[in-house]
Amino acid sequence: MGVPAVNAANEACLSESPPLAPATRATRLMFFISGIGMAGWAPMVPYAKARLGLDDATLGLVLLALGGGSMVSMPLMGWLTHQYGNRRVMGIAGLLLSLALPMLAVASSTVMLVAGLLYFGVALGALNVSMNAHAVEVERRDGRALMSGFHALFSIGGLAGAASMSLLLALGCPLWMCALAISVVQVGVVITQYGSLLSEVEDTNAAKASLRMPQGLVLLLGLLCFISFLAEGSMLDWSAVLLRDVHGFAAASAGMGYAFFSVAMALGRFAGDLVIARLGPVWAVRAGSSAAAMGFLLATMLPWPAFSLLGFVLIGLGASNIVPVMFSAAGRLSGTPPAISIATVTTLGYAGLLSGPAFIGLLAHASSLQAALVVVAGLLLLVTMAANIVRRS
Repeated sequence: MGVPAVNAANEACLSESPPLAPATRATRLMFFISGIGMAGWAPMVPYAKARLGLDDATLGLVLLALGGGSMVSMPLMGWLTHQYGNRRVMGIAGLLLSLALPMLAVASSTVMLVAGLLYFGVALGALNVSMNAHAVEVERRDGRALMSGFHALFSIGGLAGAASMSLLLALGCPLWMCALAISVVQVGVVITQYGSLLSEVEDTNAAKASLRMPQGLVLLLGLLCFISFLAEGSMLDWSAVLLRDVHGFAAASAGMGYAFFSVAMALGRFAGDLVIARLGPVWAVRAGSSAAAMGFLLATMLPWPAFSLLGFVLIGLGASNIVPVMFSAAGRLSGTPPAISIATVTTLGYAGLLSGPAFIGLLAHASSLQAALVVVAGLLLLVTMAANIVRRS
């Protein structure tokens, strides 16, 4: 084989890979449909509760199936993504996810609802692992920080999913039709963007030698993500309680805290790539975790309502870019395939999101809600002190 033949082979390989700009756009849209699918379920919960006659305790147990499905699927999806490529797993997971909300909308028994939530969690877990692994590869090829922008689209998808579902229900559309509308959007994105996703498949022979129990830096990154997700979960479940029971907000306006937090997080992620490029990943994590810790202190320790809301803004801005930086760092670790590293970090992160509310509840029962949230601030300062890990990776 001569040089012309080698050049022709190289040109053929290049022609098979889509340009990076379409791959970047496609990745953003996959994050969007993950967010819109996850948030679309929230307005459906009261309907499922009423339709099946569930009490609060039973509903709480049933809802654990969603997180359980994700936790079970994520480690397996890391291996599948490593073996068969990000694009293939993303495409299948996106199509499977599109079936989840219609299934949940028509579940006619508690058993069917649990099965539907398990399915939903597995599909979400599969898409989250594969799209983050794909995002790491896009970011690596581009050479710029892009992960925060990808996660910003997840946040926007969450706002769009909850808002569009609520609007359609308010207009009197049947629940199954609302769920189907979101499903159509998800299918449309997968079908139109699949060809733009990167199609690389890693050498499975090399993979077999490197597939082992994650350890060292991977686990440390996962623990830092655990703390960040725990902080986010505390906002979802305890911010309204804090404003109502501690700061005297009316029940109707106690949700303002989470709204402030959510908008600040979305804005922080949109600006995150620029911030990371200016400060570098280490200082982005240090500044973000310190700001989030300060936000928890403002929200809990000062008696004035305005400072509480300012605290929620600081938590959203500060926490917004910690997880994207950690995911990028996990994807760059040597000795462990990116999909396996990201699956490990994602699994530990989601463990924090799921266990965080219960952890805070136990601490609040033993002391007070303010004291429990101050402990979260202390954990975030541990993230500040360990920020150098993203440079080592």
